[in-house]
Parts: sequence; structure tokens; C-alpha cells
Amino acid sequence: MLTNPWLAGPSPERGLDRDRLEERILNLLSSQNMCVVATTGPQGPLATPVRYYHLDFAVMFTAMASSPKMRNIAVDPRVSIGVFAPLVGQASSRGAQLFGRARVLMPEDDEHASYWPAFRWQSDHVERGRPLDTPPAGPLIVVEADRIVYTEHWLRRDGYAPRQFWSR
Repeated sequence: MLTNPWLAGPSPERGLDRDRLEERILNLLSSQNMCVVATTGPQGPLATPVRYYHLDFAVMFTAMASSPKMRNIAVDPRVSIGVFAPLVGQASSRGAQLFGRARVLMPEDDEHASYWPAFRWQSDHVERGRPLDTPPAGPLIVVEADRIVYTEHWLRRDGYAPRQFWSR
């Protein structure tokens, strides 16, 4: 007896309409807080786990300016970001690969103010014993997704392809 018989056989190929796909992607981004950022630099590929926040389809994180991922971004701003929900089995497989260009914004940059309110730095300061009246002054890295590959095997249950494609 199969636990999830709808997983057997060939995968459906039907795509979700854009609104439903965007809702599912935003739900995933809102329900997780860790991602893996993949960069490429002179030493080759680098995949780094980071805590992130998002604003619509933009993923943001902070990093020390001297970190390997920041050195790689300076050489090649193209990045891939993997976000996934904890996996229990094939039926619960859910994640997204976001592709875009990383932009490094400093507090004095005009665009910084449009993203910064969505970055919840206060909890990090509490955890580290830092004052709540002094926000971090380091770089904010923003990746606006140009395209997203979204995977959710539960979609098969309703006759949709488990892999869906979104582009800006």
C-alpha cells in the first residue's frame, strides 16, 4: 500500500497560474529564514548558508565586507539562492531556487531605505547584547529574483507539475 499514491507514475506537466505560483513562492519565503547563497569567484564556487529576510521577490542578508561571498560578489554579482522547507519525505519536498544579481547597499545608498524596514535586525541585536537604538552599519545584500524555479511535490496531488517556473 502506497502512502501517497499520487506520487506514483509520471509527473503532471500543468503549470499553476501566475498568481497562485507567486502566492506559493511568497509563502515559502515567509515561512523560512535560512537559505544557501551560491557565488562564484577566483577560487571557484562557494555555497554559504545565511539567514535571510525578503521583500516580495527580493531576498536580503548581511555579511562582513571581507567575507569570501562578498569577495565573490564583487567579482561576479550573479548568484543563485536555495530556500527549502524541512523535508520529511517526497510528498513534503518544497523549495525554490532564485537567480539574480546581488547588489551591495550601504546605509548611505538611496535604495537601502526601501529594503531596510523589512530586515529585522533587532532580534539579532538582542541575542548578541547590542543596543536596539543602533542599527547595523554594514552592507545589506539584496538579490531581486529574475527567475525562480519552485518545487513542491504536493502539487502533483492536484494535477500540477511539481516543478514550476517564474520569471520577472
